[in-house]
Amino acid sequence: MPISHTNVAALVVATALILSSASCERTSITQEVDDFVGRGDPDAPNTLIPVNRELIDRTTKPLNPSRNAYFGDLHVHTEYSFDAYSFGTTATPYDAYRYAKGAPLTHPRGYEIKLEQPLDFYAVTDHAMFLGVVREAADTSTEFSKYRVAELIHNLNAPDNMGDTSVLQRVSNFARFIPGTLIGLGDGSIDPELTLNIMKRAWLDTIDAAEQHNDPGRFTTFVAYEYTSSSNDRGNLHRNVIFRNSERLPAVPFSRFNSQNPEGLWDWMDGLREHGIESLAIPHNSNGSNGQMFKLEDWAGNPLDDDYAEQRMRNEPLVEITQIKGTSDTHPELSPNDEWANFEIYPYRVGTTQHSQPQGSYVREAYLNGMDIAAKGGLNPYKFGLVAASDTHVAATTDDEATFFSKAGILDGSPVGRGSVPAPFLQRTAAKLLAPDTLITIDGKQYMQGGGFETWSASGIAGVWAEENTRESIYSAFRRKETFATTGPRIKVRFFAGYNFDENILKNPDLAQIAYAGGVSMGADLDAKDGQTPAFVVWAQAAPNGALLQRAQIIKGYIKDGAAVEKIYDVACSDGWQVDPNTGRCPGNGAKVNLADCSISQGVGAGELLSLWRDPDFDIQQEAFYYLRVLENPTCRWSTWDALREGVEPRPDLAKTLQERAWSSPIWYKASE
Repeated sequence: MPISHTNVAALVVATALILSSASCERTSITQEVDDFVGRGDPDAPNTLIPVNRELIDRTTKPLNPSRNAYFGDLHVHTEYSFDAYSFGTTATPYDAYRYAKGAPLTHPRGYEIKLEQPLDFYAVTDHAMFLGVVREAADTSTEFSKYRVAELIHNLNAPDNMGDTSVLQRVSNFARFIPGTLIGLGDGSIDPELTLNIMKRAWLDTIDAAEQHNDPGRFTTFVAYEYTSSSNDRGNLHRNVIFRNSERLPAVPFSRFNSQNPEGLWDWMDGLREHGIESLAIPHNSNGSNGQMFKLEDWAGNPLDDDYAEQRMRNEPLVEITQIKGTSDTHPELSPNDEWANFEIYPYRVGTTQHSQPQGSYVREAYLNGMDIAAKGGLNPYKFGLVAASDTHVAATTDDEATFFSKAGILDGSPVGRGSVPAPFLQRTAAKLLAPDTLITIDGKQYMQGGGFETWSASGIAGVWAEENTRESIYSAFRRKETFATTGPRIKVRFFAGYNFDENILKNPDLAQIAYAGGVSMGADLDAKDGQTPAFVVWAQAAPNGALLQRAQIIKGYIKDGAAVEKIYDVACSDGWQVDPNTGRCPGNGAKVNLADCSISQGVGAGELLSLWRDPDFDIQQEAFYYLRVLENPTCRWSTWDALREGVEPRPDLAKTLQERAWSSPIWYKASE
């Protein structure tokens, strides 16, 4: 049976996940969790790594009561990730941080990539599972490369092996390398200590890169990694673990080798916290979880209880709402009355081409289910804030539709590879012979397909409101959930609620200070007060290099008569328009896109949207959540940009345009008892 050509990214990831789930719950190449924390030799597995750093004395610095918006990416893979290296990535964590600060980087396909605007914070989050092992196998000078299974990977990323002709070799050899390594670890033919030491060295180097590039006040790095697990039905359960600081750290990160169950990860994090090591985990790609990320049962199949809710929210205060593999806000099946629900939907379980069921896979439904649990007397396990990230596997954020280079290196680093333009004759001919299922015919033209690359997105960026650009300040913003997410443009959003706000606050240059003093910000609870109706302050500012804003909306969720209800209110319109009282929507502002050159309407839209809103359906006895969604004017989708540069018509079954957007974390209204 021929191997699919453009499904290679899915095959690589899927192979790793399937085979690791067949391994023992704990293996000899990782430490027992109960003994993980201790003191001693930093090269031993059961220790903490002490990192010497000068503590910054901020006692003389003035407080910044209005806080600043900072933008970053908390989901970045380098050559230490097993899949990224297999995709042709040789960029190091050091390269990743240099890129985030504005330096150019060479893509695995050989062209230069560079951010239009540097970021404020960044976290390298390589997969803990097999951290650095594939890279070690490819290097013929290493001890691990002498194992027979490693011969498959030898010189994988040599300069003369970085083209299209290497793709099938990368997939087939890697698909054999993972099971071969697991078998070798199981039967003792591969030294588990050698493998563990490779992982430890890679982790130490990851920490060193973060330490070298952390520059308090100017650029913040976080020591981090990805816990990569899935349910038995291939539902995605991945999390990125972010450490608050680096004074003490585990010698090896907790991985799927320790436990397939995310609750085991939380136990480990709680254990570290008892020893003064603070961290949080950020789930991502719930859209590809097949209902597993936000289900209403724990791992053992028991109904969610208060202990579960407390532990989950203690360890996972944030969720990644958008990234390259699609957006996880909501789905048209879940939100049929939301005109903007069908946005960058990635329909598959991660690492497969199997359908992912929407129920239990999207953020808004999780918020509603959490409200329902609370309405029935339980604790809400889904009271999280929102961030975004890229999930790049080439060390470099790709957040711009016009310059999108996707995430899987050699596999999808060209328009043909990601299926946005027709395949050329030679590639079509080879595919017909070797992998006919990787060609799809659309309106008489043949495109490469199979990896779902055409459904991926040029997204996203995390935003925080913090006093200063330091680990301490930004991490505190994570913890209080004063975070927001964008699909790439640096849109700024603020969202407050309080009982004493009036229209005058919108004219006050100290709006933020007044709002903080007299109310609550995104991520917080608003308690009921003396039968009063709260007012919500909405503020959004267009990205400096993005399109102008079209509208701001508040999404409300609550439980009524035992049923979950969501409503969407337009609360601020561009161009002087007012919300139609009958439809609850802003009139269209007429912004258009010229598909001939991707130019957009000029002089239409708003650089700033500002509004004071009161819920017309407010019920003082009805608990609810509210979060902000801000939409730009339409612009070209990345697939249209690809077609324009190649001089062909955009692929007809893909959206030609989109509306970039930003979301705030919610504010939860708590009714009086």
